[in-house]
Amino acid sequence: MSEPAPRAHVGFPYRGVAEYVSGTLAFLHTALDAGNPVLVAVPSAKLEILRDCLGSYAERVRFTDLTVAGRNPGRILPGVLLAFADEFPGRPTAIVVEPLWPGRSPLEYPACVAHEALVNLAFAGRDVTLLCPCDAANLDPHMVSDAHRTHPELLLRGERRPSPAYGDPRQTAASFHPPLPAPPPHAATMRYDAVHDLAGLRSFVTGHAATAGLKPERCDTLADVVSELAGGTLTHTDGPGAVSVWPERDLVVCQLRDSGQFTDPLAGLVPPTVRRGAGALLAAHLHCDLVRVHARPGAATIRLHMAVPD
Repeated sequence: MSEPAPRAHVGFPYRGVAEYVSGTLAFLHTALDAGNPVLVAVPSAKLEILRDCLGSYAERVRFTDLTVAGRNPGRILPGVLLAFADEFPGRPTAIVVEPLWPGRSPLEYPACVAHEALVNLAFAGRDVTLLCPCDAANLDPHMVSDAHRTHPELLLRGERRPSPAYGDPRQTAASFHPPLPAPPPHAATMRYDAVHDLAGLRSFVTGHAATAGLKPERCDTLADVVSELAGGTLTHTDGPGAVSVWPERDLVVCQLRDSGQFTDPLAGLVPPTVRRGAGALLAAHLHCDLVRVHARPGAATIRLHMAVPD
């Protein structure tokens, strides 16, 4: 039996601007005519198209450029979608959100699919309707197929219908969180096993991040996130942890590995709970450009990515 889902979570594989506008505007006008709060969170070019096509209706719509607010796919749920829906408790809300677009990197893609799957858990039982456009003409076919797996319904040729490929969102999300490759040989690594190690850990992270080209304020942000995560390790696990830092193309990558585990697939993607590390992991998603997590019994790996400016 499949997991419960939002009132509607509809995938919309479109081909061309005309189909995109037609399907999206129909969804938006239905919500606006019902007096519901409406959010449009899409890439900037599509955002301007929809704003223009809505005309005077645009004044009643919240617009968010997802290439900025959703650069990290893990930031979309807590920082954009839930933040909007929580402004209107008890009211039906409608959201157009396009988390995947041509140009997303291979590193970001698994996080995009996991996000789409976990939307079904985060909004389960809530009076929220989401339409998720997917550029079927310009994305690889397997990406469109994955959209069929993560959405209970599809909008095809103007009609909503159940998606035969929709699967359990927990299993789908887990399949896009595979084991992470080992840090490269040139990575710098520091172990920590006591609270008094955290000051040295901050210096270690900021120093190596700065050497890799990260700006000072971003170095401080990364060090803050790492310190919170490492502090969680020392509070909630018996074993030590290790932090590795290395440059990777236009990124600084920082990995934490410890003996903890995450059993909640929404940890770090919804407001913090009493579960270990949830608040620190949420901070990581909100402040880093990409976060990847792999957990198994007795071990958790968290990999943080920060973009280095040109």
